[in-house]
Amino acid sequence: MKHKLALILPLSLASLLAQDKAIDVQRSTITIHVGKAGLLSAAGHEHWISAPISSGAIGDSGAPHVEFKVETAKMTVKPDPKVDAKTQAAIQSDMEQLTLETAKYSEIAFRSSNVQKTAEGQWKVDGTLSLHGVDKTVALTVNRSGEAYVGHVSIKQTDFGIKPVVVGGGMIKVKNEIQIDFQIFSKPV
Repeated sequence: MKHKLALILPLSLASLLAQDKAIDVQRSTITIHVGKAGLLSAAGHEHWISAPISSGAIGDSGAPHVEFKVETAKMTVKPDPKVDAKTQAAIQSDMEQLTLETAKYSEIAFRSSNVQKTAEGQWKVDGTLSLHGVDKTVALTVNRSGEAYVGHVSIKQTDFGIKPVVVGGGMIKVKNEIQIDFQIFSKPV
């Protein structure tokens, strides 16, 4: 019996370690910065958008990988103290209806295709970002910071079939390139 336990215990530990870890959706954050451009851009607004992760997993043994999903209807434009409530509501509505088209494209997803360790606590991650009905390959660097995996990536809205909002014949417009920052935690085992 002792011999069976001696064989089963290491196998059980190995299978436990090989399992994916769920992403802690309560602590993890994705923040998107949308800038402004155009001749009269000073009259426009920059926006920070919260994109809560709805599900996902991190696998860090064997072949490391990560995948997650964001429900577009749950994305929110963070309140801007320089903007009144009516304008804030219009910005949120424009993001949902004009930019993301949440009724048609309900989900954003990322799935890694290759994760390569480049240094202690640092990885190059290649994967597919599915946004607005378009799949595009993206590459980014991810760093370990305490318990979190953190990183930054820039993407162009037009690469995903999104037309940046333009006002006043282009005098004020949303920048095509957006900045995405993330901090992802795995759930404690």
